[in-house]
Amino acid sequence: MEPTSLPIPSTEGMHLRRLRDLTEFEVADNSPDVRGWAVRGGDGNKFGDVHELIVEEASLKVRYLDVELDASLNVNHHERHILIPVGVAALDEEGDNVFVPSLTKESVLEYPPYQEIQITRQYEEAMLRSLQLPLPEAHIGSFYDQDSYNEQRFYQNRRPDANEAFRRRIS
Repeated sequence: MEPTSLPIPSTEGMHLRRLRDLTEFEVADNSPDVRGWAVRGGDGNKFGDVHELIVEEASLKVRYLDVELDASLNVNHHERHILIPVGVAALDEEGDNVFVPSLTKESVLEYPPYQEIQITRQYEEAMLRSLQLPLPEAHIGSFYDQDSYNEQRFYQNRRPDANEAFRRRIS
């Protein structure tokens, strides 16, 4: 399926967008652009590459890493991408690697695939279950107000004092 530039609706009605589709924004100078970086599991083995950042449009916060799984995993073409909540991943302090300690090259095969259609609450909950994380309580704040979606946790090894991952493009 060819990606579109339309917003990706989520169940909360909050629109999620691929960073490449937010043409008026770019990665801020103090933040690494992790697209293309290797994604490694808790066992240190590479299982994919960051294909895209999925951003909550209203807050301009990264919520998911769109990871294209490594061809060596022999997954079907329509199951080649997965979404990883940004708060469960961490940047390598020096190299171009993203670490997801709760996944391995083997366990990622059981992870729910992402097909760029709609991110439903059921899909988000399936991801959290696969990562063995608690589901947020429905009556407490936004679904994304939990550590699993905290982009500061993701960037802390590379920009511990910075607040913004994106900035408006300079024309």
